[in-house]
Amino acid sequence: MKKTGLLLSILLIILASATFPAFAGWDPRQKEPAKEKASGNRAVDQAIANLKKKDPNLKLFFEKAFGYAIFPTVGKAGIGLGGAYGEGEVFRRGKFIGSAKLTQITFGFQLGGQSYTEIIFFKDKRALESFTNGSFEFGAQASAIAVNAGVSADADYDNGVAIFTLPKQGLMYEASIGGQKFSFEPKL
Repeated sequence: MKKTGLLLSILLIILASATFPAFAGWDPRQKEPAKEKASGNRAVDQAIANLKKKDPNLKLFFEKAFGYAIFPTVGKAGIGLGGAYGEGEVFRRGKFIGSAKLTQITFGFQLGGQSYTEIIFFKDKRALESFTNGSFEFGAQASAIAVNAGVSADADYDNGVAIFTLPKQGLMYEASIGGQKFSFEPKL
């Protein structure tokens, strides 16, 4: 009788494990949750993570914008005459479409140096095409929003673009004029 009970118990365990799906571990039939795509560029991915961490409301810009250009590190320095330079990547609907360079020459009262992350969101196709066709620059009147928690909640596009910066390090005193120019190189 003990043998029959043991045999029956083993048979029930085998049947149960064969007919019921396993609830532990990986199930190949289950769809994976959608993951946020990484750019493949560690500096870009880290810059995006830092922006979203500093202001979670920026996630809405990433989701709704037609495209964006991100410059993980822009270096800026000046003593009377100054300049800035950064290299970045451009995305349309979240997909990498090419590389970009940012240059800026400024003059006026300025002293010091700093580095920061800059991201430009493009509201629509026209704004992104303006950037990618090589005729894009910001004049002296253009302004960027410094990223802080909640600041993007009230931010809006101006002429089809929204610009955000996140200071990384350094200190710069300035009252200068001058604009940023951009060059774009499409992905081959």
